[in-house]
Parts: sequence; structure tokens; C-alpha cells
Amino acid sequence: MKSHRKMFPKASPILLAIVAFSILAFSQAQARDPIKIGALFALSGPAASIGKPTQLVAEMVVNKINKEGGINGRPLELVVGDTESDPAQALMEAKRLVEREKVIALIGPTRTDGGMAVKPYIEEKARIPIIMTTGGDAVIAGGPFGPFRYTFQTPQRTSTAVEKVYGYLREQNISRVALLTATDRFGRDGLNALESQAQEFGMEIVSRESFSVTDTDMTPQLLEIREGNAEAVICWTIGPAGARVARNFRELGLTMPLLQCHGQPDPKYLELAGNAANSSIMPSTKLMVHDQLSGTDPQKAVIDDFIRYYTDIFQYDREYPINTHSGYAWDAIYLLANALRKVGTDPEALRDAMEQTRGYVGVSGIFNLTPEDHNGLDVDSMVMVKVEEGQWVLLQP
Repeated sequence: MKSHRKMFPKASPILLAIVAFSILAFSQAQARDPIKIGALFALSGPAASIGKPTQLVAEMVVNKINKEGGINGRPLELVVGDTESDPAQALMEAKRLVEREKVIALIGPTRTDGGMAVKPYIEEKARIPIIMTTGGDAVIAGGPFGPFRYTFQTPQRTSTAVEKVYGYLREQNISRVALLTATDRFGRDGLNALESQAQEFGMEIVSRESFSVTDTDMTPQLLEIREGNAEAVICWTIGPAGARVARNFRELGLTMPLLQCHGQPDPKYLELAGNAANSSIMPSTKLMVHDQLSGTDPQKAVIDDFIRYYTDIFQYDREYPINTHSGYAWDAIYLLANALRKVGTDPEALRDAMEQTRGYVGVSGIFNLTPEDHNGLDVDSMVMVKVEEGQWVLLQP
């Protein structure tokens, strides 16, 4: 019988060194492989004015994290898809990013309609985390809107913004309101929240009018409102439609307060509405009035850091001035990055870690997520602002 020693001769030190080096090199190569994150943004179509700067912020954050060493030694790689402001295209791009690009998570999309189109695919097939940058409640509402096990959201929920609006009106002793809401998913979401919370805040809805986001004139609806006895008008839409409402409101000489939703604190609103924007009131992230915040505000340092990167280092403000949407992608990627550092890229572990986020101080608020709440922002994350002489003025902390 041949000896085992002869059958398996002792490996030379050189051979062992080569094998060890190869294993180490392979491990290091794996450690350096990028972690691919998909990004769904409206880079064209009606929502491009929001989607394009959101993409730039996402790229800015990825760049910042990578310069700081990445995620446990691995860089992040952002793979972007243009939803074209269209729900069907949003779904197509989500499938491409998941199935072809093999991303481990998704950021976006820009609009609620797109989010609802993507959500069933994520929940039923892809089963990877998605952190949406759209503010409609439906994406994480559960019940008839479907499960949201893998779906998270960084903008304040519509219901939170409505709570802020109604709380402000109650403090002003205003109780009779007229509602003017868009017919898209976001507008309907707002209408549902405004109706469901009215009684709790002692509000009487004296008029309900609606419009398409593509309508060019809302005068007929405002004329109907003028015939009633509303003490304030609440408009619920994002994008240029809100500015058209403000202009028509001013043209008709209406004098009661006009309140817009949390999607309108944006220099684009000031540009499109012109002087008609003055006196508009709306809930906002603290980002829009960062220079008016107290030095003891726990978000101030984070917001100042964001502004430094956005304006001083990357200088995005030259083309896209900061708006209330600007911080959503920053918060989304940091929520994901914090979880990646803890548990790696396994989708279930990543989902669980995100759901257990407590006390993350972001641009848009302090996030405390739970299995029931995949947003984690309360009403104190928002402030009420008013447009005065083309500037955002803090009304209440």
C-alpha cells in the first residue's frame, strides 16, 4: 500500500503562499465589489422638475458615502431608471433594475402613481426593500392598498401633513374650509385624509372641487368656492398645478387664506406663481427655513451639512434651488446605508434592520420606524411656512 505521504506530497511553502494570496485576493475583490442600488426618478415628463434634482442628491450621497469608505469596504453604485413621470414606465424600469441589473434595493419613484404601480411587483415578486420618495399614504397604508412589508417612505405621510394643516387652522380659529384637490393618486390621497381628519379637528368642509393636474385654468372651481362661506381654501397637488391655482385665486380677488400641501414649498412654485404666491401658507420640511431654526434644533446640524454639500461642494443649487423634496433621497439612502452596515445585503435581514430604525436624524425629520409605520416621521417633523415677498417665512416651529 502506498503511503499517504507519497500520494499527497507535502506542498511547498511557495505553493501555499500562492494559494493563500489567491484566496485573499478573491476575498478582497469580493469586498470591493460595488453594492448596486436602483433609483427610479422622473427625469422627463411633468414631474421632472422634482425627479432630476432628486437624482442629483442621490448621486451626491453615494459619492459622499464612497469617499468615506463605502459600506464595510464596498462602494455603492447607483443605477438609475427614468420613469418618464409614467406609472407603467416606472414598473418597467423597476423590473429592469431588479432582474437585469440585480440591484439589492430601490430608491424612488417620484410620484405616488408610480409608487403604487411598482409596489405589487416589489411585494409579490422582487421582495427587496424599496424606499420611496413620494408622499402619498397609499404606498405604506396597508389594508385595501396591499401589504408594505418591503416598502418604506421618506417624505412625510399625507395624513401627517393634513394633521399639520388642520392644527394650524384650528389655532387660527378657522373651521370652515373648501377643498380643491387634484384627481391623480396624490390628490385623492389628500382628499381622503382631509375628509377623514376633519371631524377630529373641528373642521367643516363646505365645498369640494377637483381638477386634473394638466388643467390650465382652475377659475371655474374657484368661482364655485367663492359662492360658499369658506374661511380658507386648501389645495392638494404637487407640481405646476398648485401655481396655477394660486394665480387664479389672486385673479379672482379672493382674500381668505390659501393653503397648499407639503409638496409645494419649492422655488419653482414661487417662479410659476409669481406675486400670486405671496400669502400662500403650507406645511414644509425644516429645510426650507433652515436659517430660521433654533441652534438647539436636533436637525439643524444635519440640514447644515446637507446644504454645504448641495450648494458649496456640488453646487447643484445653481440649476436646482433647494426645495422641500431635496432631502428625501438623502434620507432614503442613509436609511438603507445604515442598515447595510449592520446586516449586509441579504434582503430579509436588510428589510428587518430598516424596520428597526430608531432615532435616525435626517434632513426631513427624526425617523422612528416600526412594523406598522414604514415612514416614522411625526407631525413635529414639519413646520408651517408662509410666502412673504417671495421668501419662505417660518410661522410656527
